[in-house]
Amino acid sequence: MTATALLLVLSSAVLHAGWSAVIKSSRDPLCFNLLQLATQAVILAAILPWLDLARVPSSAWRFLAATSIAHAGYFYWMSRAYEHGDLTLVYPIARSTPAFLPVLAVLLLGDSISPAGAAGIAVVVGGMWLVQIGTDGLRWRSLAASGTRYAYLTLAATVAYSLCDKGAMTVLSQAPWTSPVPRSVFYCLTISCTSAVAFAPLAIRRRTARTILALVRMEGARAAAASVASLIGYSLTLEALRWAPVSYVVAVRQTSVLFALLLGVLWLGERSRQPVNRVLQVYRQEKSQGWGVIARNLGIKPGSADFHALKNGNLDFHPSGHSGGKPAKGKKNKNHKGKKS
Repeated sequence: MTATALLLVLSSAVLHAGWSAVIKSSRDPLCFNLLQLATQAVILAAILPWLDLARVPSSAWRFLAATSIAHAGYFYWMSRAYEHGDLTLVYPIARSTPAFLPVLAVLLLGDSISPAGAAGIAVVVGGMWLVQIGTDGLRWRSLAASGTRYAYLTLAATVAYSLCDKGAMTVLSQAPWTSPVPRSVFYCLTISCTSAVAFAPLAIRRRTARTILALVRMEGARAAAASVASLIGYSLTLEALRWAPVSYVVAVRQTSVLFALLLGVLWLGERSRQPVNRVLQVYRQEKSQGWGVIARNLGIKPGSADFHALKNGNLDFHPSGHSGGKPAKGKKNKNHKGKKS
């Protein structure tokens, strides 16, 4: 893997971690993802005059059709996972792709993995799962907690679309390309639009039109910004897939788990007004118990605005150390209204 590809993928990992945190902090992750896909559809429509679709090989379209189904499942299951589980539990499971992808990449795509590369992939996977280990060892119940079943489905979808996207970028790289729009940007936008055909009905089935329109008013601009960040981030990964084995690219991209953990720790430190080393200590000891237990051990008062923001995954930062919104009434998370999840 070249230094250029490594830099592209690491940059993508940072963007992906921040993007995931923003989705988790939304009042309604499912609708939020729907708004993101709508934004990318608008962008694709704007650049269509500069695209020569006749130059796209037929095999690339076949890969696009397959990856669109996988991406639709990914968006839907990821949204459901963030509705029901903590970011620091769901995210490492969903990003465990390197544990399964290399074997399939070797068999289906002819990728070659060196012994050193295999060792590096093993270190990445091991580090991601160590996130779930506390001072008393791995608590297996946390791996079957609410939301994890969707995280496992998200993982399966990620493996599928990674294989398809590697095949598509290999084909596109070999085809002549005269458009000023990079291949990776075209492909990323097209994935978003075609996957929306499958994802949108799933989302609309669980949400009313009133709920969706309310989120447009409250978080429309935020969803648009997140969509642009997602476009840039995954386009960088797609560029790396043109040159590097998919097993290496996916393994490096999963360092986003570390960045997601850092976001969570910084957020906790700000709201608890505790030093980072204290936050890390409490997190390591109590992470399998959930954010509610962690918050209480850091002195965040149950029922406070910060406590409700933490439970709901609101990762917005405020210099004063307080959440920007008021605490929700009642015990249930009312992040979204409409049809029951």
